[in-house]
Amino acid sequence: MKNNERIYNMSFAGVYPHYITKAEKKGRTKEEVHEIIFWLTGYDEKTFQEILENKTNFRTFFDQAPQINPNASLIKGVICGYHVEEIEDELMRNIRYLDKLIDELAKGKSMDKILRK
Repeated sequence: MKNNERIYNMSFAGVYPHYITKAEKKGRTKEEVHEIIFWLTGYDEKTFQEILENKTNFRTFFDQAPQINPNASLIKGVICGYHVEEIEDELMRNIRYLDKLIDELAKGKSMDKILRK
């Protein structure tokens, strides 16, 4: 994958509003987006707000995540033309996991299915 560094250095806060917009356009909520982010990363509302305020980049966002959910490996499928389960670079895989989960939310999947319950 080309341009990984460019993506890694992007501010999470710069991309976050797009996740919200994508969800809300399809009748989903900001709270559901937060639930997905917290499930995947282990962040909570307080630590997440600090991420947004500090304009933390994707690399730091995932490097400092309290815990990547052990069930994240159950996330399968194609996002941006790549099979997420086949992405070898761990950081890029985590970024694509989040993209995939937001995509599933926008496509109307139930939260139980999205959160791999």
